[in-house]
Amino acid sequence: MMYAPIHDEPFPIKAADLSQVEPQYWRQEVSYATHEPPGTVIIDTAARFLYLVQENGRALRYGIGVGKAGLEFEGAAVVQYKREWPRWTPTASMIAREPERYAHLAGGMEPGITNPLGPRALYLFRNGVDTLYRIHGTTEDWSIGRAISSGCIRLLNQDIIDLYRRVPPGTRVVVLQGNHAVAV
Repeated sequence: MMYAPIHDEPFPIKAADLSQVEPQYWRQEVSYATHEPPGTVIIDTAARFLYLVQENGRALRYGIGVGKAGLEFEGAAVVQYKREWPRWTPTASMIAREPERYAHLAGGMEPGITNPLGPRALYLFRNGVDTLYRIHGTTEDWSIGRAISSGCIRLLNQDIIDLYRRVPPGTRVVVLQGNHAVAV
C-alpha cells in the first residue's frame, strides 16, 4: 500500500513499479548507529540509501538513485526550503554538458508528471549558499539503487512525499560519498 497510486495530488502519481526496484530499496525502519541526532538526514551514496535518523538507534531507510561519478555533492548541508510540485531548471553545467538535451529547458520546466523533480523537492544549502543539490522524486523507478542522475538524490515519488512530510526546513543533511568520513 505504501507504493500505491496517489490520486489526491494536483497531478496523478502512478503506483511505483516495484518489479524494477530491489526490495532492499523499499522504505523500511532499520537499526542504524550514528552520532547524529534524531531528525538528521544521512545520505550514503555508496550504499544507495537515505536515512532519516530516529530515536533509540533506529532510522527510516529509503532507497535512492544518486549522481554519476564526478557529479556528486559531499558534506553537511541544511534543507533551506522545500517545495511541492516544484518548477525545474537545468543548471548551466548540465546545459553545457548536454546542450541537445537541456538547452531548450534553460527557461525552466513547469511542475507536472514529466518534471524531473517529481512531486516534491528539498533544496540543500551550505553556509547560506545553494549547493544546487536536491533531494527529489522520480518517475524512473528503475533508477533507484543506481548512479545515473545529474548529481541529485532521487527517491520513488511515494518516498519523497513521505520524507517531505517528516523533514522541516532547517533539517541537517549529511552526504557521504564512498567510505570517506565527513567533517562536520
